[in-house]
Amino acid sequence: MLQKTIKCGNYSLEFGKRTMLMGIINVTPDSFSDGGRFFDSKVAISHAKRLAKEGADIIDIGGESTRPGSEPVTSEEEQMRVIPVIEGIADEVEVPISIDTCKSEVAKAALDAGACMINDISATRFDPKIVDVAAQNNVPIILMHMKGTPKDMQRDPTYGSLIDDIKEFLRERIDFVQSKGVKRASIIVDPGIGFGKTTEHNYEIIRRLGDFKELELPILIGTSRKSFIGNTLGLDVNERLEGTLATITMCIMNGADIIRVHDVKEVQRAARMTDAIYR
Repeated sequence: MLQKTIKCGNYSLEFGKRTMLMGIINVTPDSFSDGGRFFDSKVAISHAKRLAKEGADIIDIGGESTRPGSEPVTSEEEQMRVIPVIEGIADEVEVPISIDTCKSEVAKAALDAGACMINDISATRFDPKIVDVAAQNNVPIILMHMKGTPKDMQRDPTYGSLIDDIKEFLRERIDFVQSKGVKRASIIVDPGIGFGKTTEHNYEIIRRLGDFKELELPILIGTSRKSFIGNTLGLDVNERLEGTLATITMCIMNGADIIRVHDVKEVQRAARMTDAIYR
């Protein structure tokens, strides 16, 4: 049975009644979607506050680009980017703050600054110590599937059986973090749209998202503005809102619990309508 509630700091995330939205803040100079638009911490803080007002249930702050081909940054640089933003909104927004990082040092500093959730695109593979940070601080952790690393993940990704391979990966990571003291009631899974996936792979994940329900954990998915939408519609990254709305509608109908998005206001309206009809 799906875990209905996840405790996140002073907040409780309840699943099943409606779709939850995670608003994205990229404090980077080179993210695929906003290209440094929120690299200035003051601009990022203002944007985070706006996303919360527009209906974000979670604010996800990241300081390292994970676009295809991207290079990693140091822990020190990542902290310099994200900590001022977390500190700037921790007492200003009434929603939980998630830190989007693969590094244990960044995760610890972010939690100390006011974050209460870890979003690890490597599912703890890149820095296993991040599991200890999650367990010791009793915070939720998002485990995402990715084939390879951001630098090489899009080099002809192949699978024996796409959905089965992703499920097996997630099961292994779930078992690992539980063995290190993370409670199952604190785990969220993400099949990793666009991370080592072709356009057709992404379509199949969305079509068969309900297959991941057998893991009996909340499902997060992020399709927002991604290249498979651009590939399908022939549109630049800043023209993919309508395509994004179509994908999130399908994701909700196929079982998504949390949608990670850039355009919170528009997606919140689409999600409310989908929930009203489907749930």
